[in-house]
Amino acid sequence: MQYNELRVQLKDFLVFNLSDIRKIEPRFYRRRLNEWQAKGYIKKLRRGHYMFGDVPLNEEALYAVANRLYGPSYVSFEMALAHYGLIPEGVPSVTSASSRKTASFRTPIADFSYRRIKPGLLFGYRLANHRGQGYKIAEMEKAVLDYLYLNPNVAAPADFYEWRFNSQEFLAQADMSKLNGYAAAFNNKRLSERLKNLLTLARRAE
Repeated sequence: MQYNELRVQLKDFLVFNLSDIRKIEPRFYRRRLNEWQAKGYIKKLRRGHYMFGDVPLNEEALYAVANRLYGPSYVSFEMALAHYGLIPEGVPSVTSASSRKTASFRTPIADFSYRRIKPGLLFGYRLANHRGQGYKIAEMEKAVLDYLYLNPNVAAPADFYEWRFNSQEFLAQADMSKLNGYAAAFNNKRLSERLKNLLTLARRAE
């Protein structure tokens, strides 16, 4: 198989693996991937996962890559909070929640990190689309709860101030009924208390 043929066959794939290729060419010689990587035709993201070198990248493309690179997962925590304007820009990696073990990957296009949450908490995300590539990202309310859940040290007023949380934007966008419903699903008293403290501080800052 020639590279141009592969590029046409997998034109709709943002990330692909050897299994995807062998569905097209069962006898594909794996060493060709190394050759194409050396020529810059493809980029290796993690073991067995590649993308074409000429694919344009932006924030949404990285979200879709994150979903595909390690699943089941959805973009959440700092990256989702920055996406909704709740914390300043400058998140060092694309952060996601996953029911699999905590993991991180340094790739040529970005760093990706995944933090494990219970399978029963893998909800509260929306499905979005970027150039035909679907991806999952936490709803704003769930991103806040995911962050608080896995960062129990964020509890006191000083912690919230250091977090530089955009209270005004949060109160303007948040669906409080949804937020409280999602919080109840965690069934975690300490999380509920920290959320209460955050809401109190946010309302004072208005």
